[in-house]
Amino acid sequence: MRKIFLAVCVMMLVSFAISAQTIENASRSTIGYISSSGTVENKSRSTIGYINSNGTVENSSRSTIGYITSNGTVENASRSTIGYISDNGTVENKSRSTIGYVNSNGTVENSSRSTIGYAKDVDPKHAAAFFFFFFKPDK
Repeated sequence: MRKIFLAVCVMMLVSFAISAQTIENASRSTIGYISSSGTVENKSRSTIGYINSNGTVENSSRSTIGYITSNGTVENASRSTIGYISDNGTVENKSRSTIGYVNSNGTVENSSRSTIGYAKDVDPKHAAAFFFFFFKPDK
């Protein structure tokens, strides 16, 4: 019975680790994770926020820190526009100046097209939220 319990625990841990996609910096070091359910974790696997299916972005305490609307408008907690994420992966600030790109292969680039990270198999809007708006990695 004990062996079965341990096997189930190990399988659950492995399935959790697989369900979260790794976020990497330009040097390919892991800087975070985003699960398919929208849980955002730092490199130590501590939860730092949530991106809910309705577009609400929350911090680790579940306080709303922003929104990503269905048309790609990014808003702060007060509903003021702070940026845009287009369907083609272009990320813009509130003035519509391009600040970066999330490419279909998961490569994240700054406005000069230099690679700043990787978010393979992560929703592009979630990757943009992580790198450019709400969960900016340390430089």
